[in-house]
Formats: sequence, C-alpha cells, structure tokens
Amino acid sequence: MYKLIAIDIDDTLINDDKEVTPATQTALEQAVAKDVVVTLATGRAYASAQAIARQTGLNVPIITYQGALVKNLMDEKVLYERYVPIEAARKLFEYCIEHNLHLQTYIDDKLYAREVNQHLIDYATLNGTQYHIEPDFNKLIEQPTPKMLIIDDPAFLDELQPILRELLGDSVHITKSKPQFLEIMHKEGTKGAALTFLADYFNCDLQNAIAVGDSWNDHEMLEVAGLGVAMGNAIQPLKDIADYISASNNEDGVKEVIEKFILNA
Repeated sequence: MYKLIAIDIDDTLINDDKEVTPATQTALEQAVAKDVVVTLATGRAYASAQAIARQTGLNVPIITYQGALVKNLMDEKVLYERYVPIEAARKLFEYCIEHNLHLQTYIDDKLYAREVNQHLIDYATLNGTQYHIEPDFNKLIEQPTPKMLIIDDPAFLDELQPILRELLGDSVHITKSKPQFLEIMHKEGTKGAALTFLADYFNCDLQNAIAVGDSWNDHEMLEVAGLGVAMGNAIQPLKDIADYISASNNEDGVKEVIEKFILNA
C-alpha cells in the first residue's frame, strides 16, 4: 500500500489555467482520508508553494526550491535545508556579470535580482511572486540562498549547463524546471534527496512512496520512489524512466494516479 505521494505543482498538479480542478481536489482529500501523506515537491519558493498547498487543504511539510527546503505548512518549522555553497554562488555571480546573464536569487524566501527586465517580470507574473531589486548583488552573495536561477533561451541554456558544471564543480546540483529556467542548488538540494528525507520523517519505506512530475527536475524523486509517475504532458526523457504514465495536467492526471494506486488499490 502506498503511504506517501509527492506531487510536482506546475504542469502536474495544476492545469494550464494554474488551477487545481475540483476533481483533483476531491481525490487529494480522499487520499488524505485514507491516511496517505500527500505533499508537494516543487521548484517554487516556499511562499509560492505554500499558497497552493493551503488552497488544497494540505497540512504537511512540503518540498520547495527543488528539494533545498522542506518546511511545515502549519508552524513553518524548517525540517531540511541546503544552501548553495558560497564559493559556488560567488563564481556563478561573477560569470553572469561577465557574460551579461540574468541571474536571480532567494534570500529569506524573497526573490532578488540586480535589475528589472522582461525575464524577471515574466517570472514573477508566472509564479505570482513579488521581486526585490538590489543593484549591489555582492551584498546578497554572502547570504544563504537555497536556489539561484538563470533565465535565458532554452538552447543557450543547454550549452551553458556543462560549462557551469565544470565551473562550479560537484558541490552543486544544476537542473531545468522549465526549458528557459536553469536552476542551481546545493548538491543535496534535489527532490529525490528531499523525498528520501520525508519518507524517513514519516517512517515510510520509499517503496511505499509515489512521485508524480512532468519535467527533468522531477527525475530524482521518480527514481527513488517505489512508483515513479510521469504526466501525459511530461517530457519524453521523464516518461522513459517512469513506471507509469498518467493523463496530462489538463486531464486530471493526478486524480487518475490517486484513484488507480491509492483509492482503488
């Protein structure tokens, strides 16, 4: 029996209208009623993920910043936290300045950038996030951050990724949450590491955990979970490693997973 399910938010739990449908909401409630721990696992900041989690009525720790922060919804107690190593953060900042790249960071769950541009505006609009401008980014680099993010053309970021891996070394985890978002966390700031932590926290064997996602940043949690599910709208590489492929986010794919593997098991 599955006792824990971790669900990505964007393009997984919510549809293209950024909504949790009533049918999916009902399925979530039914899973909770069967004493299954339902949690979210997202690249979003805690404040952004928290708003969605509370809409669904969830009251558990949630996985945010790709796995760099696990935090309770009710008392906001931090259970698991990994920061980008300062030396790596400094190298990344200098590289982005030198190559005129848009870099943003998160301090105390607030989004910061050096200047306002279309990348920042579009990102803030997409995630419903407020942003703060700090021209002297050096002030921020020395402060702990769970995630740094570069926004640019997808093909360019594909070329940039191996360059940054060599520059920053194995102290960081680099992934894409969307084609235009390249995200840099601590090497243990992955959804897989965070799900492993949560399974232990709830005394749940990972074989009794389900992970549901759509993008490559979900692959670590699909790989550690007993059942890894890719949405129907997921990228092909994720489908290739999934144990099961559900309907899309616009067709209540999360509801399908809950009904098939939890409610009707």
